[in-house]
Amino acid sequence: MKLTDKSCQKLIRDAQLRGVDIKKSDGGGLYLHAKPTGSAYWRYKYRYQGLQKTLALGIYPETSLAEAREKHRAAHKQVYNKVDPSKVRQDDYQKAKIEAANTYEVVAREWHKYNLETWSENHANTVLRRLELYMFPAIGKQPIREITAPVLLSALRGIEKQKAYEVARRCLQMSSLIFRYAIVTGRADRDVALDLKGALKPMKRTNYAAMEARDLPEFIQKLDRNEARLFPQTRLAVELLMLTFVRTSELIKSKWSEIDFDEAMWVIPAERMKMRKEHMVPLSRRSLEILYELKEMNPNREYIFPSKNNPRSHMSNNTILMALDRMGYRGTHTGHGFRALAMSTIKEKLGYRHEVVDRQLAHAPGNQVDRAYDRAKFLDDRIIMMQEWDDYLQGLKKQA
Repeated sequence: MKLTDKSCQKLIRDAQLRGVDIKKSDGGGLYLHAKPTGSAYWRYKYRYQGLQKTLALGIYPETSLAEAREKHRAAHKQVYNKVDPSKVRQDDYQKAKIEAANTYEVVAREWHKYNLETWSENHANTVLRRLELYMFPAIGKQPIREITAPVLLSALRGIEKQKAYEVARRCLQMSSLIFRYAIVTGRADRDVALDLKGALKPMKRTNYAAMEARDLPEFIQKLDRNEARLFPQTRLAVELLMLTFVRTSELIKSKWSEIDFDEAMWVIPAERMKMRKEHMVPLSRRSLEILYELKEMNPNREYIFPSKNNPRSHMSNNTILMALDRMGYRGTHTGHGFRALAMSTIKEKLGYRHEVVDRQLAHAPGNQVDRAYDRAKFLDDRIIMMQEWDDYLQGLKKQA
């Protein structure tokens, strides 16, 4: 006799009253197993390759009688076709477990690690930092195969809301490479990032904000008075950046091993330079004074500008920008702006040719003749120029 909802409920009550397990068949191997605790379970008993097996089909009443019969019909059809439904379920479970483990973050970190040998340290750190700041919080926990174009777009829109349009574009590019890596490793079917072509806001390219030469006396006065109450190390970092006009990343990652005090020269290794070419920075008197002061401030450290939170690492990239913001230069000057400021001021006030300043900025020479001339003469010119630039700034400081 077939089960009904009424007979199922009676079966559960009887099991509770009698304090024993009771099973009642619905036909074809499907039955309801009621326990004294008041719980009841759907089971399918079948034979496969001569073995007696049981398949769980759900809990009553969460799984209704009609749903249990539908699951039973599907499982019975598999047995008829010589397929073990228990094995199918186990395989599906393992597949789902693997899919759940292969999240966007897991695949992205694996992709990042795979490419480390071909990337520079700076680029590798930038890629990982962007993933950790922007992508992992948004979609990092989602299985990569389940991420759709709208889901990815939503994460990128969150970056755009922060006005970080270039970062959003970079994250889209990275995501495309991550999806392609997932495809070739069998964890995704397609690159959904391709569907977002043209979906992001176009990036408006602008130059780095930089003050004019006429603003230097006021800036030097503010830095000297330290009304913004910058940490001593931060204030010295800003001053050294002004004196050397290297890139901010080149300054904050500088190491004592790169400094030759006897020759008054800072040699930045090729792997830390944008153009992948060793760069020599002549050190003026004031630059050396700053370095000696920093050496006393941070003895036995690898980095010249160690992090306050983690002395074994270097100063944060945002430290310089935040210091300039506190000094009142938000939107009008950045760490990178010292490069444009030095280029224009040294040419205008000190009378140096463009080529000499350009080489000190570590820009690539335009042709082989320029490169040969650079090696032959420009370093001597730059040594003199850097001290004259120092003298010019010290003169403005005295006037202020």
